[in-house]
Amino acid sequence: MTMEEIKLNPIGVINTPYKDQKNIPIQGRFDDSVEGCCVLKNKYSGGLLHLEEFSHAILIYHFHKSEKEEIKVRPFLEPIEHGVFAIRSPHRPNKIGFSIVKIKKILENKLFFSQVDMFDGTPLLDIKPFVKHFDNRENVKSGWIDKHFRNGKIPDETIINKK
Repeated sequence: MTMEEIKLNPIGVINTPYKDQKNIPIQGRFDDSVEGCCVLKNKYSGGLLHLEEFSHAILIYHFHKSEKEEIKVRPFLEPIEHGVFAIRSPHRPNKIGFSIVKIKKILENKLFFSQVDMFDGTPLLDIKPFVKHFDNRENVKSGWIDKHFRNGKIPDETIINKK
C-alpha cells in the first residue's frame, strides 16, 4: 500500500448562524431550533434529486477554522484527555467532520436543514442520505461518553460556551 496525497474539492458551502464557537451544540441533535443551508455549486445540484424523500442527511465537511492538529485532546464533557480518534474534535489530522442533520426542504441547489453544529462558511465535501436500515446499530457502546448520558439525561456541556 502506498501513501499518497488526496485532494478534495468542496461541492459547496454550509451557511449557518454560527460565526464563532459561542452557543454551538457539540452535536446538532441537541438543538433542533437552529437552521442552516448547504449551497451547492450549480454543477452538483442534480445530485440532490430525491434527497427530499429522506428525513436526515449526513454532511461531510472540512473543519476550516481548525488551526492545529492534536493527537490527545480534552473534550468538552471530560476533565481528562482522550485520543483524537476517540472523540470528535476538529483538531484532527485531516480535519474532516460530519454531522447528521434533519432535512427541512430542498430548493434548486440549496439544502435547508436543522440540527446545526458547524460554523458559517464551512466547506461542504459530500452529502449522504441517512438510512436507518444501514446506519442504526444495536448493542452500541459509546466508550467514555456513555457515563455522561445515564438515564437519558443530556449533560449541560452540550452547548459550547453557553451563557
